[in-house]
Amino acid sequence: MTAAVTVIGNPVSPYVRKVLAVSMMKGIEVRIDPITPFRGDDAFSTLSPLRRIPVWIEGDLTLCDSSIIVQYLEETRPAPALWPSDPVQRARARWIEEFADTRLFDVLGWKLFFQMAVKPRTLKEPPERALIEKARDEEAPELFDYLESQLPAEGFLFGAVSIADFSLAPAFLNAQVVGVEPSADRWPRLFAWLGRMEAETVLGPLNDLSRAFMTTPFARHRELLGEYGWSATEVSHDAGFARRGPMSPV
Repeated sequence: MTAAVTVIGNPVSPYVRKVLAVSMMKGIEVRIDPITPFRGDDAFSTLSPLRRIPVWIEGDLTLCDSSIIVQYLEETRPAPALWPSDPVQRARARWIEEFADTRLFDVLGWKLFFQMAVKPRTLKEPPERALIEKARDEEAPELFDYLESQLPAEGFLFGAVSIADFSLAPAFLNAQVVGVEPSADRWPRLFAWLGRMEAETVLGPLNDLSRAFMTTPFARHRELLGEYGWSATEVSHDAGFARRGPMSPV
């Protein structure tokens, strides 16, 4: 019998949606504990020492970090393959995943969404306006320019949709809800690719779930999962109050 799988993490997180997208592609049923990392209890700190999401629990196995999780899923559930078979292209896909997890989320996630949405709503702290303005006016356009040079005119990054696509696309929703998104005239390939990710892949319904979470009080998040066809865990690691993790930005 396959061990029941738990994913700890709120689908507002691009990293959580990345793992859920791979789970959907590979037909893995999961139960979700939809906490934000800032509201995790003491037991959550034991499961995730950096107090970050997602956390993957499968039997006696506990994994942190979305890239570690999706690599494990590819190795244990190889079909359908979400990495290119060619070693050169697979290396390129891993670079795109690293770029998305680090620099792209640093700007779209930490400097924009975290500052403008998470700090005032969850941590009850004021945003840093100078940091936001630089990220919006200088750093995000530079990232969009780079991605415009990398993305295909049609389809996805490596033909069929892959982990590279599922790593890059989720953070754009978080940036969009705080008013930052690529325009069709300046970044036509990026704009069109994001449209395909929304309309043609499992990320579309996951983004719908994320949008619902963004406008719903924390107390209803577990109930909301059921409304979108997901199962919640029997117990939650939500402590009911916010605190920072050891690597949370200022």
